[in-house]
Parts: sequence; structure tokens; C-alpha cells
Amino acid sequence: MDKKIADLYDAGKVDRAIHLLIKKIDDHPQNVENYLQLSTYLLEQGSSDQAQKLLEQAEHLVKKPQELYYNLAVCYYSQGDFDKALALLDQIENDDLTLYQKALVYLKLGQGQKALAYALTIKKIDERVLELIGDIWLSLGNLKQAETSYLKIPEEKRTAKVYFLLGVSLFADNRDQAEKYFAQAKQMDPKYYQETQQQYGNLLGLISGKDN
Repeated sequence: MDKKIADLYDAGKVDRAIHLLIKKIDDHPQNVENYLQLSTYLLEQGSSDQAQKLLEQAEHLVKKPQELYYNLAVCYYSQGDFDKALALLDQIENDDLTLYQKALVYLKLGQGQKALAYALTIKKIDERVLELIGDIWLSLGNLKQAETSYLKIPEEKRTAKVYFLLGVSLFADNRDQAEKYFAQAKQMDPKYYQETQQQYGNLLGLISGKDN
């Protein structure tokens, strides 16, 4: 990774950083690192289609195209092409990143048990992994395990989503505490709260008169 370009990007000079990486790719079309750095930035900016085109072109130019597969799999995942994502992930080493992405894909495919198997194999458990494991347990209908996983996330790292899903996992057993979690989610991100409340509303009866 080019540190100077990374510093520019981190400082909010996104267009400048992307422009410099495009120039580096033009000058050194076989350098894998430049493609990986640029595609990562494009993905972060929500341009997964551009990142995908870049990486598919790069496959024909670099010596080891497999080094592009993880980022390309993320592109396919972002666009809902889960089978293509999985086909690439199956060709690369099962490190923590790959296991995490496989678990995400299987969760989206509705194969919760497979998703859980991959997620529980991840060695470095951080808040992102705990959230994923909670999501998988929730998809399997195991509310207690979902709650346990979400609660392991330190309070300062919990997102509106985590608080909302904590509320969902607790709703049947402890409605008062669940409502507190919903309130925290609403305070952190009112837009997310409204959208997600509608999504879960009919299923769990979460929408109460005061929120209408």
C-alpha cells in the first residue's frame, strides 16, 4: 500500500488519492498492490461496480490474479452476486478475512448453519465478528445466543444496529430492557431505527402507538 496516498485518502482527499492510484496503475499495470488499494477505496465509496471492472481488467494483467480474488469477491457480494463471491473465496486461503466473508455470504444465502460454522472458526474475535455471529444466531431463531454475542461487544463500540438487534433478541423475555435498547438505537440513528422498525414490526409487534 502506498502510505502517502493512504494519508491523503484518510485526510478526506478522496478524489486526489484515487487519481494518483489510477496514474500508478497506468505506469505499472502489473503491480497488484495498486489495484487492491484502489478497489478498496472504491468499495468504501460505494462504487462496487467500478471496483469490480477494475479488478476484472487487472486479472488479465497481473502475474498472480488470485491475489485479487478477495477484493473481487467483496465486489460480487456488495452487488448481491453471492454465488460468484463464494466461487472466488473457495479458491483462496481460509484466513480470518476469508472466513468472515464466507460467513457473510452464507448468511445472505439463508444457510445459517454453514455461516455459523465459518464464523466460529475465526481466530481473532473483534466487535465486527461478534456482531456477525449475533446476526447468524438471530437468523437461526436462537435469540439467547444472539443476545449473548451482541452483549460481548463493548458499549463504546455498539452501533444503532447492535442496540436494535439486542432489543429484538430480548423482546420476548424482557420487554422493558428491550425498549431501552430500542431507544438507544433510535437516539444514535433515527433513520436506521425507523427503517428497521418497519422491517421487524409485523414479525415481533415492535411498533407501539407512541412511535407511530
